[in-house]
Amino acid sequence: MSSSLSSSSSASPSPLPGSSSGSSHPLTPYGWDAGWEAEFGPFAERGLLPGRVVRVDRGQCDIVTAEGIVRADTEFVVPHDPMKVVCTGDWAALDPAGCDPRYVRTLLPRRSAFVRSTSSKRSEGQVLAANVEHALIAVPLGGDLYLGRIERFISLAWSSGAQPLLVLTKADLVPDAVTVAHLLADAQSAAPGVRVLPVSAETGDGLDALAAVLAGGTTALLGQSGAGKSTLANALLGHGAQTVQAIRDRDGKGRHTTTTRNLLPLPAASGGGVLIDTPGLRGVGLWEAEEGLGQAFSEIEELARNCRFQDCAHQAEPGCAVLAAVEDGTLPERRLDSYRKLLRENVRLAARTDARLRAEQRQMFKQRQALGRHMMERKRGPRRKR
Repeated sequence: MSSSLSSSSSASPSPLPGSSSGSSHPLTPYGWDAGWEAEFGPFAERGLLPGRVVRVDRGQCDIVTAEGIVRADTEFVVPHDPMKVVCTGDWAALDPAGCDPRYVRTLLPRRSAFVRSTSSKRSEGQVLAANVEHALIAVPLGGDLYLGRIERFISLAWSSGAQPLLVLTKADLVPDAVTVAHLLADAQSAAPGVRVLPVSAETGDGLDALAAVLAGGTTALLGQSGAGKSTLANALLGHGAQTVQAIRDRDGKGRHTTTTRNLLPLPAASGGGVLIDTPGLRGVGLWEAEEGLGQAFSEIEELARNCRFQDCAHQAEPGCAVLAAVEDGTLPERRLDSYRKLLRENVRLAARTDARLRAEQRQMFKQRQALGRHMMERKRGPRRKR
Protein backbone atom coordinates (compact mmCIF):
# COMPACT_ATOMS: atom_id res chain seq x y z
CA MET A 1 0.00 0.00 0.00
CA SER A 2 1.17 3.51 -0.69
CA SER A 3 2.37 5.76 2.10
CA SER A 4 -0.59 8.09 1.59
CA LEU A 5 -2.99 5.27 2.35
CA SER A 6 -1.10 3.82 5.27
CA SER A 7 -1.44 7.07 7.19
CA SER A 8 -5.18 7.41 6.56
CA SER A 9 -6.19 6.10 9.96
CA SER A 10 -4.24 8.75 11.86
CA ALA A 11 -5.93 11.70 13.54
CA SER A 12 -4.71 14.31 11.02
CA PRO A 13 -5.56 13.84 7.32
CA SER A 14 -2.82 13.17 4.78
CA PRO A 15 -1.99 15.99 2.35
CA LEU A 16 -3.38 15.61 -1.14
CA PRO A 17 -0.90 14.65 -3.86
CA GLY A 18 -1.01 17.37 -6.50
CA SER A 19 -3.22 19.66 -4.41
CA SER A 20 -0.72 22.51 -4.74
CA SER A 21 -0.56 22.26 -8.54
CA GLY A 22 -2.96 25.16 -9.05
CA SER A 23 -5.95 22.91 -9.80
CA SER A 24 -9.37 24.59 -9.62
CA HIS A 25 -10.42 22.05 -6.97
CA PRO A 26 -8.25 19.96 -4.62
CA LEU A 27 -9.97 16.79 -5.89
CA THR A 28 -9.35 17.54 -9.58
CA PRO A 29 -6.28 15.24 -9.65
CA TYR A 30 -8.61 12.43 -8.52
CA GLY A 31 -11.14 12.97 -11.31
CA TRP A 32 -13.42 15.67 -9.89
CA ASP A 33 -15.07 17.71 -12.66
CA ALA A 34 -18.05 19.95 -13.37
CA GLY A 35 -20.32 16.95 -13.81
CA TRP A 36 -19.53 15.56 -10.36
CA GLU A 37 -19.87 19.02 -8.86
CA ALA A 38 -23.38 19.35 -10.30
CA GLU A 39 -24.33 15.88 -9.01
CA PHE A 40 -23.07 16.80 -5.58
CA GLY A 41 -24.97 20.10 -5.34
CA PRO A 42 -27.90 18.85 -3.18
CA PHE A 43 -25.50 17.19 -0.72
CA ALA A 44 -23.35 20.30 -0.44
CA GLU A 45 -26.47 22.17 0.68
CA ARG A 46 -26.77 19.67 3.54
CA GLY A 47 -23.23 20.43 4.67
CA LEU A 48 -21.76 17.13 3.45
CA LEU A 49 -18.31 16.84 1.89
CA PRO A 50 -17.40 15.18 -1.43
CA GLY A 51 -14.72 12.54 -1.57
CA ARG A 52 -13.52 9.58 -3.59
CA VAL A 53 -13.16 6.10 -2.14
CA VAL A 54 -9.56 4.93 -2.35
CA ARG A 55 -9.88 1.72 -0.32
CA VAL A 56 -12.61 -0.36 1.35
CA ASP A 57 -11.96 -2.66 4.28
CA ARG A 58 -14.59 -4.43 6.44
CA GLY A 59 -17.23 -1.75 6.62
CA GLN A 60 -14.68 1.08 6.74
CA CYS A 61 -13.21 3.00 3.86
CA ASP A 62 -10.44 5.50 3.17
CA ILE A 63 -11.74 8.52 1.27
CA VAL A 64 -9.73 11.31 -0.32
CA THR A 65 -11.32 14.69 0.39
CA ALA A 66 -10.31 18.33 0.05
CA GLU A 67 -8.81 18.08 3.55
CA GLY A 68 -6.83 14.91 2.81
CA ILE A 69 -7.45 11.19 3.20
CA VAL A 70 -9.87 10.36 6.00
CA ARG A 71 -11.43 7.23 7.47
CA ALA A 72 -15.21 6.81 7.31
CA ASP A 73 -17.82 4.20 8.19
CA THR A 74 -20.12 2.78 5.47
CA GLU A 75 -22.94 1.73 7.80
CA PHE A 76 -25.51 4.04 6.18
CA VAL A 77 -24.85 2.77 2.63
CA VAL A 78 -24.99 -0.99 3.16
CA PRO A 79 -27.76 -2.05 0.72
CA HIS A 80 -29.38 -5.42 0.13
CA ASP A 81 -28.18 -5.21 -3.47
CA PRO A 82 -24.48 -6.25 -3.62
CA MET A 83 -24.11 -4.12 -6.75
CA LYS A 84 -24.60 -0.99 -4.66
CA VAL A 85 -22.04 -1.53 -1.92
CA VAL A 86 -19.26 1.03 -1.51
CA CYS A 87 -16.44 0.29 -3.95
CA THR A 88 -13.04 1.72 -4.77
CA GLY A 89 -13.53 4.55 -7.25
CA ASP A 90 -16.94 5.63 -5.96
CA TRP A 91 -17.65 9.29 -5.33
CA ALA A 92 -19.30 9.75 -1.95
CA ALA A 93 -20.95 12.32 0.31
CA LEU A 94 -19.66 12.09 3.87
CA ASP A 95 -19.91 13.88 7.18
CA PRO A 96 -17.87 17.07 7.59
CA ALA A 97 -14.82 17.35 9.81
CA GLY A 98 -15.56 17.27 13.52
CA CYS A 99 -18.03 14.39 13.35
CA ASP A 100 -16.89 11.36 15.33
CA PRO A 101 -17.35 8.83 13.90
CA ARG A 102 -17.63 10.04 10.32
CA TYR A 103 -20.07 8.27 8.01
CA VAL A 104 -20.48 7.94 4.26
CA ARG A 105 -24.06 9.11 3.79
CA THR A 106 -24.59 8.26 0.11
CA LEU A 107 -22.84 7.50 -3.18
CA LEU A 108 -23.12 9.54 -6.36
CA PRO A 109 -24.50 7.66 -9.40
CA ARG A 110 -21.74 5.69 -11.11
CA ARG A 111 -20.70 6.56 -14.65
CA SER A 112 -19.23 3.11 -15.17
CA ALA A 113 -18.60 -0.06 -13.18
CA PHE A 114 -16.48 -3.13 -13.91
CA VAL A 115 -18.59 -6.07 -12.71
CA ARG A 116 -18.05 -9.80 -12.65
CA SER A 117 -20.33 -12.57 -11.42
CA THR A 118 -19.38 -14.25 -8.18
CA SER A 119 -19.13 -17.97 -7.59
CA SER A 120 -22.11 -17.67 -5.25
CA LYS A 121 -25.09 -19.94 -5.96
CA ARG A 122 -27.21 -16.80 -5.75
CA SER A 123 -25.58 -15.50 -8.96
CA GLU A 124 -24.63 -12.12 -7.57
CA GLY A 125 -22.56 -9.47 -9.28
CA GLN A 126 -19.42 -8.02 -7.73
CA VAL A 127 -18.28 -4.50 -8.59
CA LEU A 128 -14.47 -4.44 -8.84
CA ALA A 129 -13.99 -0.76 -9.70
CA ALA A 130 -16.28 2.23 -10.24
CA ASN A 131 -16.19 5.37 -12.39
CA VAL A 132 -13.41 4.12 -14.66
CA GLU A 133 -12.43 5.51 -18.07
CA HIS A 134 -9.95 2.75 -18.99
CA ALA A 135 -10.06 -0.95 -18.13
CA LEU A 136 -6.40 -1.97 -18.44
CA ILE A 137 -6.19 -5.73 -18.91
CA ALA A 138 -2.70 -7.04 -18.15
CA VAL A 139 -1.66 -10.25 -19.90
CA PRO A 140 1.87 -11.67 -19.47
CA LEU A 141 3.99 -12.48 -22.52
CA GLY A 142 6.12 -14.90 -20.52
CA GLY A 143 3.89 -17.88 -21.41
CA ASP A 144 1.26 -18.95 -23.90
CA LEU A 145 -1.48 -16.40 -24.54
CA TYR A 146 -4.86 -17.66 -23.39
CA LEU A 147 -6.97 -15.92 -26.02
CA GLY A 148 -10.25 -17.11 -24.50
CA ARG A 149 -9.44 -15.32 -21.24
CA ILE A 150 -8.55 -12.16 -23.17
CA GLU A 151 -11.92 -12.25 -24.94
CA ARG A 152 -13.69 -12.73 -21.62
CA PHE A 153 -11.95 -9.72 -20.04
CA ILE A 154 -12.56 -7.59 -23.13
CA SER A 155 -16.28 -8.45 -23.11
CA LEU A 156 -16.60 -7.42 -19.45
CA ALA A 157 -14.61 -4.25 -20.07
CA TRP A 158 -16.90 -3.15 -22.89
CA SER A 159 -19.93 -3.97 -20.71
CA SER A 160 -18.57 -1.79 -17.90
CA GLY A 161 -18.82 1.41 -19.92
CA ALA A 162 -15.03 1.84 -19.86
CA GLN A 163 -12.61 1.74 -22.79
CA PRO A 164 -10.68 -1.55 -22.75
CA LEU A 165 -6.92 -1.47 -23.17
CA LEU A 166 -4.90 -4.66 -23.55
CA VAL A 167 -1.35 -4.46 -22.18
CA LEU A 168 1.05 -7.34 -22.86
CA THR A 169 3.39 -7.29 -19.87
CA LYS A 170 6.84 -8.84 -19.35
CA ALA A 171 7.85 -8.20 -22.97
CA ASP A 172 11.49 -8.44 -21.85
CA LEU A 173 10.99 -12.19 -21.27
CA VAL A 174 10.31 -12.82 -24.97
CA PRO A 175 13.62 -13.59 -26.72
CA ASP A 176 13.17 -11.79 -30.04
CA ALA A 177 11.13 -9.11 -31.78
CA VAL A 178 9.66 -11.58 -34.29
CA THR A 179 8.08 -13.62 -31.51
CA VAL A 180 6.72 -10.45 -29.90
CA ALA A 181 5.19 -9.47 -33.25
CA HIS A 182 3.48 -12.88 -33.59
CA LEU A 183 2.10 -12.71 -30.03
CA LEU A 184 0.94 -9.16 -30.64
CA ALA A 185 -0.93 -10.27 -33.77
CA ASP A 186 -2.59 -13.12 -31.85
CA ALA A 187 -3.69 -10.73 -29.10
CA GLN A 188 -5.06 -8.24 -31.64
CA SER A 189 -7.08 -11.00 -33.29
CA ALA A 190 -8.78 -11.64 -29.92
CA ALA A 191 -9.42 -7.94 -29.26
CA PRO A 192 -10.61 -6.18 -32.44
CA GLY A 193 -11.00 -2.45 -31.98
CA VAL A 194 -8.93 -2.48 -28.78
CA ARG A 195 -5.49 -0.89 -28.48
CA VAL A 196 -2.83 -3.49 -27.66
CA LEU A 197 0.49 -2.36 -26.16
CA PRO A 198 3.48 -4.59 -25.35
CA VAL A 199 5.40 -3.18 -22.36
CA SER A 200 8.22 -4.10 -20.03
CA ALA A 201 8.20 -2.65 -16.53
CA GLU A 202 11.78 -3.89 -16.12
CA THR A 203 13.28 -2.10 -19.12
CA GLY A 204 10.72 0.70 -19.45
CA ASP A 205 9.86 -0.18 -23.05
CA GLY A 206 6.34 0.94 -23.92
CA LEU A 207 5.70 2.71 -20.62
CA ASP A 208 5.72 6.23 -22.08
CA ALA A 209 3.11 5.27 -24.67
CA LEU A 210 0.98 3.62 -21.99
CA ALA A 211 1.24 6.61 -19.63
CA ALA A 212 0.13 8.92 -22.45
CA VAL A 213 -3.03 6.85 -22.97
CA LEU A 214 -3.88 6.82 -19.26
CA ALA A 215 -3.10 10.50 -18.58
CA GLY A 216 -5.78 12.41 -16.72
CA GLY A 217 -8.29 9.60 -16.36
CA THR A 218 -9.18 6.76 -14.01
CA THR A 219 -7.78 3.36 -14.94
CA ALA A 220 -8.65 -0.01 -13.42
CA LEU A 221 -5.72 -2.44 -13.59
CA LEU A 222 -7.07 -5.96 -14.07
CA GLY A 223 -5.68 -9.40 -14.79
CA GLN A 224 -4.91 -12.83 -13.41
CA SER A 225 -2.40 -13.44 -10.64
CA GLY A 226 1.15 -13.34 -11.93
CA ALA A 227 0.36 -10.99 -14.82
CA GLY A 228 2.81 -8.42 -13.48
CA LYS A 229 0.16 -5.92 -12.40
CA SER A 230 1.93 -4.76 -9.24
CA THR A 231 5.25 -4.35 -11.07
CA LEU A 232 3.49 -2.41 -13.80
CA ALA A 233 1.68 -0.27 -11.21
CA ASN A 234 4.98 0.61 -9.53
CA ALA A 235 6.51 1.56 -12.87
CA LEU A 236 3.56 3.85 -13.70
CA LEU A 237 3.48 5.35 -10.20
CA GLY A 238 7.22 5.98 -10.17
CA HIS A 239 7.71 4.37 -6.74
CA GLY A 240 7.27 1.05 -4.99
CA ALA A 241 3.68 1.52 -3.82
CA GLN A 242 2.73 -2.11 -4.41
CA THR A 243 4.49 -5.20 -3.05
CA VAL A 244 5.84 -7.54 -5.72
CA GLN A 245 6.25 -11.32 -5.52
CA ALA A 246 7.77 -13.80 -7.93
CA ILE A 247 5.59 -16.38 -9.63
CA ARG A 248 5.70 -19.95 -8.33
CA ASP A 249 8.53 -21.98 -9.83
CA ARG A 250 6.66 -25.29 -9.78
CA ASP A 251 3.82 -24.25 -12.09
CA GLY A 252 4.57 -20.70 -13.21
CA LYS A 253 1.36 -19.41 -11.64
CA GLY A 254 1.14 -16.09 -9.89
CA ARG A 255 0.63 -15.36 -6.22
CA HIS A 256 -1.84 -12.87 -4.79
CA THR A 257 0.31 -9.80 -4.11
CA THR A 258 -2.40 -7.12 -4.04
CA THR A 259 -5.15 -8.08 -1.58
CA THR A 260 -7.31 -4.95 -1.67
CA ARG A 261 -8.41 -2.57 -4.41
CA ASN A 262 -6.46 0.67 -4.00
CA LEU A 263 -6.88 3.98 -5.82
CA LEU A 264 -3.47 5.58 -6.34
CA PRO A 265 -2.60 8.96 -7.93
CA LEU A 266 -0.39 8.85 -11.02
CA PRO A 267 2.49 11.36 -11.31
CA ALA A 268 1.48 14.80 -12.55
CA ALA A 269 4.64 14.85 -14.68
CA SER A 270 3.23 11.93 -16.70
CA GLY A 271 -0.14 13.57 -17.18
CA GLY A 272 -1.78 12.67 -13.86
CA GLY A 273 -4.88 10.57 -13.39
CA VAL A 274 -5.47 7.74 -10.94
CA LEU A 275 -4.89 3.98 -11.01
CA ILE A 276 -7.09 1.39 -9.29
CA ASP A 277 -4.93 -1.67 -8.66
CA THR A 278 -6.99 -4.81 -8.10
CA PRO A 279 -6.11 -8.27 -6.74
CA GLY A 280 -5.37 -11.01 -9.25
CA LEU A 281 -8.51 -12.65 -10.64
CA ARG A 282 -8.48 -16.43 -10.89
CA GLY A 283 -12.04 -16.54 -12.19
CA VAL A 284 -13.90 -13.92 -14.23
CA GLY A 285 -17.56 -14.74 -14.69
CA LEU A 286 -19.67 -12.75 -17.12
CA TRP A 287 -22.32 -10.39 -15.78
CA GLU A 288 -24.97 -8.83 -18.05
CA ALA A 289 -22.37 -8.86 -20.81
CA GLU A 290 -24.55 -9.17 -23.92
CA GLU A 291 -23.65 -5.70 -25.19
CA GLY A 292 -19.99 -6.20 -24.32
CA LEU A 293 -19.93 -9.51 -26.19
CA GLY A 294 -21.33 -7.76 -29.24
CA GLN A 295 -18.44 -5.28 -29.17
CA ALA A 296 -15.78 -7.85 -28.29
CA PHE A 297 -16.86 -10.00 -31.25
CA SER A 298 -17.82 -7.11 -33.50
CA GLU A 299 -16.69 -8.85 -36.70
CA ILE A 300 -19.11 -11.73 -36.04
CA GLU A 301 -21.94 -9.30 -35.30
CA GLU A 302 -21.16 -7.51 -38.57
CA LEU A 303 -21.17 -10.77 -40.54
CA ALA A 304 -24.44 -11.83 -38.92
CA ARG A 305 -26.22 -8.88 -40.51
CA ASN A 306 -25.82 -10.65 -43.86
CA CYS A 307 -27.27 -13.99 -42.71
CA ARG A 308 -30.43 -15.13 -44.53
CA PHE A 309 -32.38 -15.42 -41.28
CA GLN A 310 -32.49 -12.67 -38.69
CA ASP A 311 -32.52 -15.20 -35.83
CA CYS A 312 -29.68 -17.26 -37.30
CA ALA A 313 -27.83 -19.23 -34.61
CA HIS A 314 -24.79 -19.77 -36.88
CA GLN A 315 -24.98 -23.54 -36.41
CA ALA A 316 -26.13 -25.16 -39.66
CA GLU A 317 -28.62 -22.70 -41.13
CA PRO A 318 -28.60 -22.17 -44.91
CA GLY A 319 -27.33 -18.77 -46.00
CA CYS A 320 -25.34 -18.19 -42.80
CA ALA A 321 -22.73 -15.51 -43.53
CA VAL A 322 -20.83 -16.34 -40.35
CA LEU A 323 -20.35 -20.00 -41.26
CA ALA A 324 -19.40 -18.96 -44.79
CA ALA A 325 -16.65 -16.75 -43.35
CA VAL A 326 -15.34 -19.70 -41.33
CA GLU A 327 -15.36 -21.86 -44.46
CA ASP A 328 -13.35 -19.39 -46.54
CA GLY A 329 -10.92 -18.65 -43.69
CA THR A 330 -12.03 -15.05 -43.16
CA LEU A 331 -13.18 -15.83 -39.61
CA PRO A 332 -11.11 -18.19 -37.41
CA GLU A 333 -13.22 -21.07 -36.16
CA ARG A 334 -11.74 -20.55 -32.70
CA ARG A 335 -13.33 -17.08 -32.55
CA LEU A 336 -16.77 -18.45 -33.38
CA ASP A 337 -16.41 -21.24 -30.80
CA SER A 338 -15.41 -18.71 -28.13
CA TYR A 339 -18.31 -16.43 -29.09
CA ARG A 340 -20.79 -19.29 -28.76
CA LYS A 341 -19.35 -20.37 -25.42
CA LEU A 342 -19.52 -16.90 -23.88
CA LEU A 343 -23.02 -16.28 -25.25
CA ARG A 344 -24.24 -19.55 -23.69
CA GLU A 345 -22.65 -18.61 -20.37
CA ASN A 346 -24.22 -15.16 -20.42
CA VAL A 347 -27.68 -16.54 -21.25
CA ARG A 348 -27.34 -19.23 -18.57
CA LEU A 349 -26.42 -16.66 -15.94
CA ALA A 350 -29.22 -14.34 -17.03
CA ALA A 351 -31.69 -17.22 -16.75
CA ARG A 352 -30.59 -17.82 -13.17
CA THR A 353 -31.22 -14.20 -12.23
CA ASP A 354 -34.24 -13.33 -14.35
CA ALA A 355 -37.49 -15.06 -13.43
CA ARG A 356 -39.19 -13.97 -16.64
CA LEU A 357 -36.44 -15.40 -18.79
CA ARG A 358 -36.51 -18.63 -16.79
CA ALA A 359 -40.24 -18.94 -17.47
CA GLU A 360 -39.67 -18.31 -21.18
CA GLN A 361 -36.98 -20.97 -21.30
CA ARG A 362 -39.26 -23.48 -19.56
CA GLN A 363 -42.00 -22.72 -22.07
CA MET A 364 -39.58 -23.12 -24.97
CA PHE A 365 -38.40 -26.44 -23.52
CA LYS A 366 -42.00 -27.68 -23.31
CA GLN A 367 -42.67 -26.60 -26.89
CA ARG A 368 -39.59 -28.45 -28.09
CA GLN A 369 -40.68 -31.57 -26.21
CA ALA A 370 -44.14 -31.36 -27.78
CA LEU A 371 -42.62 -30.84 -31.23
CA GLY A 372 -40.31 -33.82 -30.67
CA ARG A 373 -43.25 -36.06 -29.73
CA HIS A 374 -45.20 -34.84 -32.77
CA MET A 375 -42.30 -35.59 -35.12
CA MET A 376 -41.88 -39.08 -33.63
CA GLU A 377 -45.58 -39.80 -34.13
CA ARG A 378 -45.40 -38.64 -37.75
CA LYS A 379 -42.36 -40.86 -38.31
CA ARG A 380 -44.15 -43.91 -36.89
CA GLY A 381 -47.24 -43.23 -38.97
CA PRO A 382 -50.88 -43.69 -37.95
CA ARG A 383 -51.58 -46.39 -35.43
CA ARG A 384 -53.47 -49.41 -36.72
CA LYS A 385 -56.80 -50.21 -35.15
CA ARG A 386 -57.06 -53.68 -33.64
